[in-house]
Amino acid sequence: MENPDIGAPPPPWKRLRFEAQAAAAEEPTLASYLNAAILSHATLGQALSFHLAEKLSGPGMGPQQVRHILSAVYDSAPGLIEFAESDMQAVLERDPAARGMLQPFLFFKGFLALQTHRIAHELWRQGRETLAFHFQSRASELFDVDIHPAARIGRAVMLDHASGITIGETAIVGDGCSLLHGVTLGGTGKEVGDRHPKIGRGVLLSVGAKILGNISIGDEAKVAAGSVVLKDVPARCTVAGVPAKIVAGPACCQPAQSMDQAIPETSAE
Repeated sequence: MENPDIGAPPPPWKRLRFEAQAAAAEEPTLASYLNAAILSHATLGQALSFHLAEKLSGPGMGPQQVRHILSAVYDSAPGLIEFAESDMQAVLERDPAARGMLQPFLFFKGFLALQTHRIAHELWRQGRETLAFHFQSRASELFDVDIHPAARIGRAVMLDHASGITIGETAIVGDGCSLLHGVTLGGTGKEVGDRHPKIGRGVLLSVGAKILGNISIGDEAKVAAGSVVLKDVPARCTVAGVPAKIVAGPACCQPAQSMDQAIPETSAE
């Protein structure tokens, strides 16, 4: 009987530890840091708790206190670790700047901001709204990413570069999406209640795209750079412009996977 594990990539935590060991040997000046952040921990949840706590702590809350909170959240919601693994895998597959798991875990603020949001969202679900807002605020200050803790974000999502990303309270982002820097999922400024966009699965939101209002972006759609979207977008279509219009589609091109931001030359009727 064949072993299904033969030839399969190692699990994210195992790979992350292997890369950290190799990096510590290659760059001894960072060995202590790598040991503290990754190698001294038994699980990805413990490592994330330590590393995020070092980032998110401040005058109002020290690293040990933050680490205790994060560890408790991961213990109460172990599915967050699976989300973190899928987010790291998404970065590795889509971002050519990622040499492995080590870079997003340690250095990529999009990944770190997203994991902070996942913690804040779980706290929000538990009714701990003030603490959730605290972590939202810290993420905004540190990573220049402002995601309301009530916003719902699926698995295997990549925030590429991430600077200036803003996601409102009632927004939903589906599995497998890619959002580049400067993306806004906002309201129109005059509505209350359910007022933010709903993004389908596998959508690519290119640099500076603004999606405003309680509208839907269909699965595997692409929003071109700098576009302002005010109306629903069908699945697998490309929209561009201010205001955005359909310029191509439908097609099945998995734009969030390919990260192809080009606008097709042939316009749709």
